[in-house]
Amino acid sequence: MTPADWLIWTVRASVRPRHCRAGWLVLLLAVFPVLATAAPYQWRNVAIGGGGFVTGLVFHPAEPDLLYARTDVGGAYRWDQASGRWSALTDWLGRDDANLTGIESLAVDPRDPQRVYLAAGTYTHPRVGNGAILRSSDRGATFARTDLPFKLGGNELSRGNGERLAVDPHQGGILLLGSRSNGLWRSDDHGAHWQEVTTFPAIARSAQASAPAWNGTQQIGIVFVQFDARSGRAGSPTPVIYAGVSTTTGPAILRSTDGGRAWQPLPGQPTGLRPTRMAQGSDGRLYIAYADLPGPDRMGNGALWRFDIKQARWQDISPVPQSSDTQGDGFGWGAVAVEAGNPDVVMASTFNRFGPHDDIFRSTDGGRSWTPVIAGARFDHGNAPWTAHASPHWMADVQIDPFDPRRVLFVTGYGLWASRDVRAADHGQPVQWWFQNDGLEETVPLDLVSPGQGAHLLSALGDIDGFRHDDLTVSPLQYAGPRLTNSESIDAAAQSPSHVVRSGTVRHRLHDEVRAAWSNDGGRTWQAFVSEPPDGEGAGRIRLGSDGGRVLWHTLRGSHWYTDDHGRHWQAVRGLPNTAVVVADTRSPAHWYGYDAASGALLRSDDGGASFVADRVRLAPAPVLTAELRADPQQGGLVYVGAGPQGLLRWRAGDLQRVAGVDAVHSLGVGKGAPGRDVASVFVAGTVEGVHGLFRSDDGGARWLRIDDAAHQFGQIQRVTGDPRLHGRVYFATGGRGIVYGDPQ
Repeated sequence: MTPADWLIWTVRASVRPRHCRAGWLVLLLAVFPVLATAAPYQWRNVAIGGGGFVTGLVFHPAEPDLLYARTDVGGAYRWDQASGRWSALTDWLGRDDANLTGIESLAVDPRDPQRVYLAAGTYTHPRVGNGAILRSSDRGATFARTDLPFKLGGNELSRGNGERLAVDPHQGGILLLGSRSNGLWRSDDHGAHWQEVTTFPAIARSAQASAPAWNGTQQIGIVFVQFDARSGRAGSPTPVIYAGVSTTTGPAILRSTDGGRAWQPLPGQPTGLRPTRMAQGSDGRLYIAYADLPGPDRMGNGALWRFDIKQARWQDISPVPQSSDTQGDGFGWGAVAVEAGNPDVVMASTFNRFGPHDDIFRSTDGGRSWTPVIAGARFDHGNAPWTAHASPHWMADVQIDPFDPRRVLFVTGYGLWASRDVRAADHGQPVQWWFQNDGLEETVPLDLVSPGQGAHLLSALGDIDGFRHDDLTVSPLQYAGPRLTNSESIDAAAQSPSHVVRSGTVRHRLHDEVRAAWSNDGGRTWQAFVSEPPDGEGAGRIRLGSDGGRVLWHTLRGSHWYTDDHGRHWQAVRGLPNTAVVVADTRSPAHWYGYDAASGALLRSDDGGASFVADRVRLAPAPVLTAELRADPQQGGLVYVGAGPQGLLRWRAGDLQRVAGVDAVHSLGVGKGAPGRDVASVFVAGTVEGVHGLFRSDDGGARWLRIDDAAHQFGQIQRVTGDPRLHGRVYFATGGRGIVYGDPQ
């Protein structure tokens, strides 16, 4: 028993008021904390493999096999050569710091393999906080944090450019960070404190260093900083430094020869395009990838240039012309790399050349001639079969192993590929690639369901539809049948779990594809609904009655509809506001429940969801609340309401009990009850007795056990889902770390 571990004991009020107005029957339960020993959980990822944009890779130049990866929304990773897996470095970030799970840039200390730095911050909009520098002296096992006075944009335009963060190779206490809107910043104490380099040219802060985005204009600023190690000596600051500003109208490549105090444009540089990445060979020559836009959303022009420092001469060495784009909309150059031991070996990637396809080109003569390495290559999809349906794109970074130049890795919008025989291309042979993503999980799950039989988990995912997981440790193929771009909602019938439905979106919906599908074999095969309801835009929330016979679909920007024949006919649900969420009773097909946070109304249906009436109990209105309802799988008629800052409530018809001690609920799940219990286990991601975390109760909310810990926070936990067959098992969605599941140890 330790003082840090708490169980919360709630004692139900035994006396009800004799008279109570309808809507006011909310019983508050008294709370008495007691000390207890918390049972630890083992946390693992459900195996999918990749699934999101890996935005950068960094090899350590002085230690073999020390490799880091950064992602746009899923944190940072270190490669573990012994296990052949990636290790997540940022799972300790909690909900309040979820914005730091987007990594803008990553840097290592070239002379100290223990030190690694992350420039963390996902967005720059007003609703999020500032970015931070996360600094580690033990390869990412632990981090110290320095908050920055500005925001970072790890999931914004130019997120594949880089690296913005750099460590002086001769004096490791010196770091430079190129920002989006606030110029160049410097630290002289290993990232603990920062100050602006006020002498850096103002163009980095100006509108000239911005780009058009889907939501207006985004400031891009400085996209890379690079020290010229050849110019310095150990123990002294490196004098020559380069920086790239994302601009097409002014000097984009700047150089300092005095350690960063003064900066001048590199003479004779090309104009009209903006730099994305730069690599320097051991002979000093610079290779710079350019594009008209920073990516990844769009690029329509670009070039690859080489700068010979000794001769002060620029040369366009683009491997293929713009005319090679068969779609005719142009393309940019996303990445460039130079072999550490041979400055004539250069590799560069096209970006957004979808016709015929993006490619990586390789030169062994400093850029005079080039060979493609993707065209004709062989890709091993064995450890992630779903990748056979994806094409390499968004190749924003290519890295050559400094200790084994046969080994090359490149990133994509859905993970990263690796090869150990890239030199095969030099002899006209196909290059072998394998999907090096074991342990790196970056999907964005949008909904989860654990059926009562068959596969333990069915998922709805952003970008890559979803999966049936018969084995949580093996990456399967995506759903067979009609495909969705985003599967956004999924449900299985409680008493007939082979019946499953899902809804979502279809990108480029050219043939009026129906954006929902059903399965009667537990998600093995799927068929599209016959039609969609008369209003809405697909997606939304879709739910099944307990016997699998009736489907309720609340379409995006539409109303609630029901069908008994897989969409051949649709009927409007009566009495259910468009702002309400619903859930079916787990025992009776006739009973459904709804909660309208906008009005606070709790609603019931006794005719299979065809119509709803307000219960006599209700909550206070909460118009901006995203609420969750979960029906107890072991007791018919019992529903748990996750009501955000109003906490957790147990609801039966006419009777609403607020579970005291639960201060806020961000996500709510139910699963198999403890042995001997007649109620389900309840899982809450939220705040209990002032403590933020993930909690489990085995007695309907009377006592709570915290099941996460300081090392396992996973950013923003969503879509909490219990397993109806395994007591204690819980699944949840993250904002970019894939699907996580936990079991009591």
